[in-house]
Amino acid sequence: MTKKVLEKINRNDLVQSLSDTSLGTNALVFILLSSEEDLDVFDLMKYCASEKALLRLLPVVKASNKALLSGCNLSERSCEALSSILSSQSSSLRELDLSNNNLQDSGVKLLSAGMKSPHCSLKTLRLSGCLITEEGCTFLASALNSNPSRLKELDLSCNHPGDSGVTLLSAGLEDPHWKLDTLRMEPGGLRWLRAGLKKYFCDLTSTQTQ
Repeated sequence: MTKKVLEKINRNDLVQSLSDTSLGTNALVFILLSSEEDLDVFDLMKYCASEKALLRLLPVVKASNKALLSGCNLSERSCEALSSILSSQSSSLRELDLSNNNLQDSGVKLLSAGMKSPHCSLKTLRLSGCLITEEGCTFLASALNSNPSRLKELDLSCNHPGDSGVTLLSAGLEDPHWKLDTLRMEPGGLRWLRAGLKKYFCDLTSTQTQ
């Protein structure tokens, strides 16, 4: 089946086939891998917000610059697959949003293993609302201590890190070996910034002219 033939196929039919046939999945993967727009930002919500769909579309995630996987009912199984992508030398992934999925500390442990790879080029990781505790923070801190970690932004808001988890990661911002610049760990979006960058940051609040 040539690319021109595939482009004539209704994409909605291919999306529906994600849960039905491997042929439809292969056709959709082919189309997405041929599209510069889809590879710039891959949004699983556009296709099917499920772990099964993600696992079938992993080649697209691997080739994408940004993967939006928030609120897609993902679990530890997805983290294992994504960890493999992060550690792959051919991965293009720079930004990963896994917010509002039931990943827990076990999922974070798997992700952190991939982040430790010298091939990992991830710069932004969002894990808001993923049921992460102090243990998960420990795994992430270990990954950030790896050489060379390229992560610059980490969102852990709406989790349960405890005082020790907050202290562990926020203190790491002062470590010259960490590339991390921005850390979010509170429900309200409170940020810790690397000391040298604080002069560039201010809170934006709406004002009303009297």
